[in-house]
Amino acid sequence: MTEVISVKFKSMGKTYFFAPNGNTVATGDPVVIETAKGLEMAECVYGNHMVEDTSVVQPLRPVIRIATESDLRVAEINKEKEKEAYDICKQKISEHGLEMKLVDVECNFEGTKTTFFFTADGRVDFRDLVKDLAGIFRNRIELRQIGVRDETKMLGGLGICGRPYCCNQFVDEFQPVSTKMAKIQNLSLNPTKISGSCGRLMCCLRYEQEAYEELISKVPKQGTFVETPTGYGVVSQVNLLRQTVKVTLDGEGDDVIKTYEADEIAVVPGGRPANGEKPPHVLKVKPKKKKTEEEADDWLAPVLFAEDMTGESEAEKKSEKSGTSGGRKRRRNRRPKKKAGSASEKTGTSSSQESTKKQENKSGAAKSGNKSAPKGENGSAEKNGEKAKSRKRRRPNRRKPKKKEPAGE
Repeated sequence: MTEVISVKFKSMGKTYFFAPNGNTVATGDPVVIETAKGLEMAECVYGNHMVEDTSVVQPLRPVIRIATESDLRVAEINKEKEKEAYDICKQKISEHGLEMKLVDVECNFEGTKTTFFFTADGRVDFRDLVKDLAGIFRNRIELRQIGVRDETKMLGGLGICGRPYCCNQFVDEFQPVSTKMAKIQNLSLNPTKISGSCGRLMCCLRYEQEAYEELISKVPKQGTFVETPTGYGVVSQVNLLRQTVKVTLDGEGDDVIKTYEADEIAVVPGGRPANGEKPPHVLKVKPKKKKTEEEADDWLAPVLFAEDMTGESEAEKKSEKSGTSGGRKRRRNRRPKKKAGSASEKTGTSSSQESTKKQENKSGAAKSGNKSAPKGENGSAEKNGEKAKSRKRRRPNRRKPKKKEPAGE
């Protein structure tokens, strides 16, 4: 085992191992290291750790020091020089009429070399351009042609998935990608849908290939004759990511299609047997694993009603409120009860009829001056009865104000 630290020269660059040389470097610290081209500044992405000797490329170069304030000031000056050199080089390219696209400029830590990265469709004669740049910057000039994938990695951006480019985030080395990978992953072969902004096939087709190959090995292919817990059938549809299949079961009448998990069915070797032959029994019943509470609660719907201290939910409270409100409405329709011991309760007559009879008797006595007036009493009773009936037909909650008694009383 060898003690190393992992560094990157740029955020989207490759990770390299360097010997800590007695320094304790933390993740994120800028360090000055020795390379084949001289001193360079890099960022530590993984502090002191042990790796196997086989994973280290010899010779293992050392870390000179952890970057100081003066080193950080030099790095800022170099960044300003890079911006200035980019504008000057772009102007010189247009003056010489060269068919090349400038992508990025990089100055080394010591300031003795400036590298220009560009893209072009073919070979470009840039000898005159190098002479002009060397006369301006007074150091070593290098022009390096890169591909469109390297250009996209340097510039960065957002892909069709809405996330930053994989090459700009975590892909260290570009690997070949083929359309066969798109077929295995059941993707459309439309070039616009499986190509990135660089015009090449997407990098995700490559590093997702291993996962798809593992999933395909666990699921039967479409059109395979299989045995299910409910009978035999043919696989009509496969969902790799969910590891489920749809099987068209054999039977009379309309086709019956059911969905099973991949481990619930078994492929019949040799396919469907000839007419009259019985297919072999190859399905083995596997006990289902009981999900723990944590696994079962991952995909449950969130609780929408908070429970009270008494354990009653909001839905139960609403149902109780609706029941009580209905009871209140029914109680409003009832006639108000009179006090116990009234004459109307003893005789069974209504309180309204008794009160109206007394009023009519008093009014009739006042008009005639005679307390015993049978005709007036009978007439007032008939009228009073009619009024009581009309009052019963009306809604009880609409009460009219009482009539004023005559002044004679």
